[in-house]
Amino acid sequence: MSDQKVIKITHKLFAKWWQLLESLQVEEIAAREVFNQLVVAYSSPGRYYHTLEHIQHVLDTIDTFKHQMQDFSAVEFAAWFHDVIYDTQAQDNEQQSAIYAGEFLKLLGVSHSIITKTKSLILNTKYHQAEADDFDAQVLLDADLAILGSHPQHYRQYALLIRQEYAWLPDTEFFTGRKQILQQFLHRERIYFTDLMFIKLEAIARKNLKAELMWIEQTSESTQ
Repeated sequence: MSDQKVIKITHKLFAKWWQLLESLQVEEIAAREVFNQLVVAYSSPGRYYHTLEHIQHVLDTIDTFKHQMQDFSAVEFAAWFHDVIYDTQAQDNEQQSAIYAGEFLKLLGVSHSIITKTKSLILNTKYHQAEADDFDAQVLLDADLAILGSHPQHYRQYALLIRQEYAWLPDTEFFTGRKQILQQFLHRERIYFTDLMFIKLEAIARKNLKAELMWIEQTSESTQ
Protein backbone atom coordinates (compact mmCIF):
# COMPACT_ATOMS: atom_id res chain seq x y z
CA MET A 1 0.00 0.00 0.00
CA SER A 2 1.37 3.44 -0.93
CA ASP A 3 2.19 6.02 1.75
CA GLN A 4 -0.50 8.31 0.36
CA LYS A 5 -3.13 5.59 0.67
CA VAL A 6 -2.02 4.82 4.24
CA ILE A 7 -2.37 8.51 5.17
CA LYS A 8 -5.82 8.67 3.59
CA ILE A 9 -7.02 5.54 5.40
CA THR A 10 -5.52 6.72 8.69
CA HIS A 11 -7.32 10.08 8.50
CA LYS A 12 -10.60 8.39 7.64
CA LEU A 13 -10.19 5.85 10.44
CA PHE A 14 -9.36 8.47 13.06
CA ALA A 15 -12.53 10.38 12.17
CA LYS A 16 -14.49 7.18 12.74
CA TRP A 17 -12.58 6.35 15.94
CA TRP A 18 -13.14 9.84 17.33
CA GLN A 19 -16.85 9.73 16.48
CA LEU A 20 -17.14 6.60 18.62
CA LEU A 21 -14.99 7.88 21.50
CA GLU A 22 -16.58 11.33 21.54
CA SER A 23 -20.01 9.75 21.96
CA LEU A 24 -18.66 8.09 25.12
CA GLN A 25 -17.24 11.41 26.39
CA VAL A 26 -13.60 10.37 26.10
CA GLU A 27 -11.04 13.18 25.87
CA GLU A 28 -9.57 13.64 22.39
CA ILE A 29 -5.94 13.51 23.54
CA ALA A 30 -6.49 10.13 25.21
CA ALA A 31 -8.45 8.89 22.20
CA ARG A 32 -5.68 9.92 19.83
CA GLU A 33 -3.00 8.22 21.95
CA VAL A 34 -4.80 4.86 21.80
CA PHE A 35 -5.54 5.32 18.10
CA ASN A 36 -1.82 5.84 17.47
CA GLN A 37 -1.12 2.56 19.28
CA LEU A 38 -3.63 0.81 17.03
CA VAL A 39 -2.01 2.28 13.92
CA VAL A 40 1.39 1.02 15.03
CA ALA A 41 -0.01 -2.47 15.74
CA TYR A 42 -1.82 -2.80 12.41
CA SER A 43 1.16 -1.42 10.49
CA SER A 44 3.72 -3.75 12.05
CA PRO A 45 6.05 -5.87 9.87
CA GLY A 46 4.69 -9.20 8.72
CA ARG A 47 1.15 -7.95 8.19
CA TYR A 48 -0.07 -8.02 4.62
CA TYR A 49 -3.82 -8.59 4.95
CA HIS A 50 -4.55 -7.93 8.65
CA THR A 51 -3.85 -4.22 8.30
CA LEU A 52 -5.67 -0.91 8.74
CA GLU A 53 -7.34 -1.53 5.38
CA HIS A 54 -8.93 -4.69 6.76
CA ILE A 55 -10.19 -2.78 9.79
CA GLN A 56 -11.69 -0.14 7.51
CA HIS A 57 -13.56 -2.79 5.51
CA VAL A 58 -14.88 -4.45 8.67
CA LEU A 59 -16.09 -1.12 10.06
CA ASP A 60 -17.73 -0.16 6.76
CA THR A 61 -19.63 -3.45 6.72
CA ILE A 62 -20.73 -3.06 10.33
CA ASP A 63 -22.17 0.37 9.49
CA THR A 64 -24.75 -1.37 7.29
CA PHE A 65 -26.26 -2.86 10.46
CA LYS A 66 -25.81 0.16 12.73
CA HIS A 67 -29.47 0.60 13.62
CA GLN A 68 -30.14 -3.10 14.13
CA MET A 69 -27.53 -3.89 16.77
CA GLN A 70 -27.99 -4.04 20.50
CA ASP A 71 -24.58 -2.59 21.39
CA PHE A 72 -23.07 -0.79 18.42
CA SER A 73 -20.19 0.64 20.49
CA ALA A 74 -19.03 -2.80 21.62
CA VAL A 75 -19.20 -4.20 18.08
CA GLU A 76 -17.17 -1.27 16.77
CA PHE A 77 -14.58 -1.63 19.51
CA ALA A 78 -14.37 -5.36 18.76
CA ALA A 79 -13.77 -4.55 15.11
CA TRP A 80 -10.97 -2.17 16.04
CA PHE A 81 -9.22 -4.57 18.41
CA HIS A 82 -9.99 -8.06 17.10
CA ASP A 83 -6.68 -8.45 15.21
CA VAL A 84 -4.57 -6.01 17.21
CA ILE A 85 -2.41 -8.93 18.35
CA TYR A 86 -1.58 -11.00 15.29
CA ASP A 87 1.22 -13.55 15.33
CA THR A 88 0.85 -16.34 12.79
CA GLN A 89 3.02 -18.58 14.94
CA ALA A 90 0.80 -18.18 18.02
CA GLN A 91 -2.45 -19.89 18.98
CA ASP A 92 -3.86 -17.28 21.35
CA ASN A 93 -4.15 -14.13 19.22
CA GLU A 94 -7.84 -13.64 20.00
CA GLN A 95 -7.34 -14.04 23.74
CA GLN A 96 -4.40 -11.62 23.72
CA SER A 97 -6.33 -9.14 21.57
CA ALA A 98 -9.25 -9.28 24.02
CA ILE A 99 -6.90 -8.61 26.94
CA TYR A 100 -5.29 -5.73 25.05
CA ALA A 101 -8.71 -4.25 24.29
CA GLY A 102 -9.81 -4.54 27.89
CA GLU A 103 -6.71 -2.76 29.19
CA PHE A 104 -6.87 0.15 26.76
CA LEU A 105 -10.64 0.63 26.97
CA LYS A 106 -10.36 0.73 30.76
CA LEU A 107 -7.72 3.47 30.46
CA LEU A 108 -10.14 5.43 28.27
CA GLY A 109 -12.85 5.15 30.91
CA VAL A 110 -15.18 3.01 28.82
CA SER A 111 -17.90 1.33 30.87
CA HIS A 112 -17.37 -2.16 32.26
CA SER A 113 -20.40 -3.51 30.37
CA ILE A 114 -19.06 -2.34 26.99
CA ILE A 115 -15.59 -3.71 27.77
CA THR A 116 -17.01 -7.10 28.76
CA LYS A 117 -19.11 -7.28 25.59
CA THR A 118 -16.18 -6.17 23.42
CA LYS A 119 -13.89 -8.86 24.82
CA SER A 120 -16.57 -11.52 24.33
CA LEU A 121 -17.08 -10.47 20.71
CA ILE A 122 -13.35 -10.63 20.00
CA LEU A 123 -13.16 -14.16 21.40
CA ASN A 124 -15.94 -15.19 19.00
CA THR A 125 -13.59 -14.51 16.08
CA LYS A 126 -11.34 -17.42 17.05
CA TYR A 127 -13.67 -20.09 15.67
CA HIS A 128 -16.10 -17.77 13.87
CA GLN A 129 -19.10 -19.11 15.72
CA ALA A 130 -22.01 -17.09 17.11
CA GLU A 131 -25.11 -18.01 19.06
CA ALA A 132 -28.39 -17.92 17.15
CA ASP A 133 -29.68 -15.05 19.32
CA ASP A 134 -26.44 -13.00 19.32
CA PHE A 135 -26.99 -10.68 16.38
CA ASP A 136 -24.11 -8.38 17.36
CA ALA A 137 -21.63 -11.26 17.18
CA GLN A 138 -23.12 -12.39 13.89
CA VAL A 139 -22.60 -8.94 12.38
CA LEU A 140 -18.96 -8.80 13.52
CA LEU A 141 -18.18 -12.26 12.16
CA ASP A 142 -19.90 -11.59 8.85
CA ALA A 143 -18.02 -8.30 8.49
CA ASP A 144 -14.73 -10.06 9.24
CA LEU A 145 -15.45 -12.62 6.51
CA ALA A 146 -16.89 -10.22 3.93
CA ILE A 147 -13.65 -10.62 1.95
CA LEU A 148 -14.63 -14.20 1.13
CA GLY A 149 -17.51 -12.90 -0.96
CA SER A 150 -15.51 -10.27 -2.82
CA HIS A 151 -14.79 -10.11 -6.55
CA PRO A 152 -12.72 -13.17 -7.60
CA GLN A 153 -9.71 -11.03 -8.47
CA HIS A 154 -9.87 -9.28 -5.10
CA TYR A 155 -10.26 -12.64 -3.38
CA ARG A 156 -7.16 -14.02 -5.12
CA GLN A 157 -5.17 -11.02 -3.91
CA TYR A 158 -6.45 -11.66 -0.37
CA ALA A 159 -5.35 -15.31 -0.57
CA LEU A 160 -1.87 -14.26 -1.70
CA LEU A 161 -1.60 -11.78 1.18
CA ILE A 162 -2.53 -14.50 3.66
CA ARG A 163 0.20 -16.69 2.17
CA GLN A 164 2.69 -13.85 2.72
CA GLU A 165 1.71 -13.67 6.38
CA TYR A 166 2.60 -17.35 6.67
CA ALA A 167 5.78 -17.09 4.59
CA TRP A 168 7.68 -18.93 7.33
CA LEU A 169 5.69 -22.10 6.57
CA PRO A 170 6.74 -24.35 3.67
CA ASP A 171 4.11 -24.80 0.95
CA THR A 172 3.19 -28.34 2.00
CA GLU A 173 2.34 -27.36 5.56
CA PHE A 174 0.62 -24.12 4.60
CA PHE A 175 -1.55 -25.75 1.94
CA THR A 176 -2.58 -28.53 4.33
CA GLY A 177 -3.72 -26.04 6.94
CA ARG A 178 -5.32 -23.71 4.44
CA LYS A 179 -7.31 -26.53 2.83
CA GLN A 180 -8.65 -27.52 6.23
CA ILE A 181 -9.85 -23.99 6.94
CA LEU A 182 -11.49 -23.60 3.52
CA GLN A 183 -13.23 -26.98 3.80
CA GLN A 184 -14.53 -26.15 7.27
CA PHE A 185 -16.29 -23.08 5.91
CA LEU A 186 -17.64 -24.97 2.89
CA HIS A 187 -19.04 -27.69 5.14
CA ARG A 188 -21.10 -25.18 7.08
CA GLU A 189 -24.78 -24.90 6.30
CA ARG A 190 -24.10 -21.20 5.70
CA ILE A 191 -20.94 -19.09 5.93
CA TYR A 192 -22.78 -15.86 6.74
CA PHE A 193 -25.10 -15.57 9.72
CA THR A 194 -27.06 -12.44 8.81
CA ASP A 195 -29.67 -12.70 6.09
CA LEU A 196 -28.36 -9.62 4.28
CA MET A 197 -24.81 -10.98 3.97
CA PHE A 198 -26.06 -14.47 3.17
CA ILE A 199 -28.17 -13.23 0.27
CA LYS A 200 -25.49 -10.85 -0.97
CA LEU A 201 -22.29 -12.88 -0.59
CA GLU A 202 -22.86 -16.56 0.22
CA ALA A 203 -22.85 -17.92 -3.34
CA ILE A 204 -19.84 -15.81 -4.35
CA ALA A 205 -17.92 -16.83 -1.22
CA ARG A 206 -18.48 -20.53 -1.84
CA LYS A 207 -17.34 -20.14 -5.44
CA ASN A 208 -14.18 -18.31 -4.30
CA LEU A 209 -13.36 -20.93 -1.67
CA LYS A 210 -13.79 -23.77 -4.15
CA ALA A 211 -11.60 -21.95 -6.68
CA GLU A 212 -8.84 -21.55 -4.10
CA LEU A 213 -9.09 -25.22 -3.14
CA MET A 214 -8.75 -26.17 -6.79
CA TRP A 215 -5.74 -23.87 -7.17
CA ILE A 216 -4.10 -25.45 -4.11
CA GLU A 217 -4.66 -28.95 -5.50
CA GLN A 218 -3.17 -28.00 -8.87
CA THR A 219 -0.22 -26.20 -7.27
CA SER A 220 0.46 -29.12 -4.95
CA GLU A 221 0.42 -31.60 -7.86
CA SER A 222 2.76 -29.49 -9.97
CA THR A 223 5.36 -29.30 -7.17
CA GLN A 224 5.39 -33.04 -6.47
